[in-house]
Amino acid sequence: MNWEKLLVVTPEVEHALADGQAVVALESTIIAHGMPYPKNIETALRVEARIREEGAIPATIAIMDGHLRVGLTQAELEIFGRQGENAAKVSRRDIPFVLARKQNGATTVASTMIIAAMAGIKIFATGGIGGVHRGAMTTLDISADLQELAQTSVAVISAGAKSILDLGLTLEYLETHGVPVIGYQTDHFPAFYTSSSGLGVDYRMDEPEEIAEALHYKWGMGLIGGALIANPIPEEYSLSPAAIEAKIEAALSEAHAQKIMGKALTPFLLSRIESLTEGDSLAANIELVLNNARLGAQIAVELAKKEEN
Repeated sequence: MNWEKLLVVTPEVEHALADGQAVVALESTIIAHGMPYPKNIETALRVEARIREEGAIPATIAIMDGHLRVGLTQAELEIFGRQGENAAKVSRRDIPFVLARKQNGATTVASTMIIAAMAGIKIFATGGIGGVHRGAMTTLDISADLQELAQTSVAVISAGAKSILDLGLTLEYLETHGVPVIGYQTDHFPAFYTSSSGLGVDYRMDEPEEIAEALHYKWGMGLIGGALIANPIPEEYSLSPAAIEAKIEAALSEAHAQKIMGKALTPFLLSRIESLTEGDSLAANIELVLNNARLGAQIAVELAKKEEN
């Protein structure tokens, strides 16, 4: 088999990459598993539009019909939006099996990074990364996203890690594996729904150009691996830390009682938190994704300029 034929890139994205234009990867799990229909499709289209407004090309990534797809049409986005949790949730370990079964697969942070790197895309904007789950010292529940950041050369722009996680241990894991955590215009690691977790970052950088310069040095020197650019949710959409923590604890208790774990845990928690906050968490989620798309596009544009020289 010609394995390169598994990778199908839309003409727009292919031409942009060939011409050295800025391209930003987007995941599809946030569409299928992260938000209800039709908000998921509305948000996906708004995110792609935000990236275009900043001068970059969006490339939503998924698995369809036995192919690794880089760039989706609106009709294909609609398929994932309607299919929802019936679409396979695909991390690194799942890719070959979903391909072999010709299933529709919604890519997580880890699998999106892998496919983006295969296509030559270096910047990826998402909502929040996975990490070390609370209680991981007994459950060993650690997201594959963290290991992917250590070994795949794609920079991820996110609103920190999802606040349902143990953020301290998540940062320790990233430090151990040499993944730099950059705070965009902040000294503090954001906590998804809230702008600060009270924990620090490795470096504060206040301009997209500065971040692109550091990435240009990192990869130009052959330093393999990604970087996490932590972009706080805009303050006007940030939720109360105490209030959201109470909702998270309640959702975690329900998950424990129902024995929900593994890849089903995060979608369950996000759904329950949305219900418990009467939709406030979903509104915050949408705004932080849009904010990350904007910054991701700005960094991609600056990185493209540096790689042109």
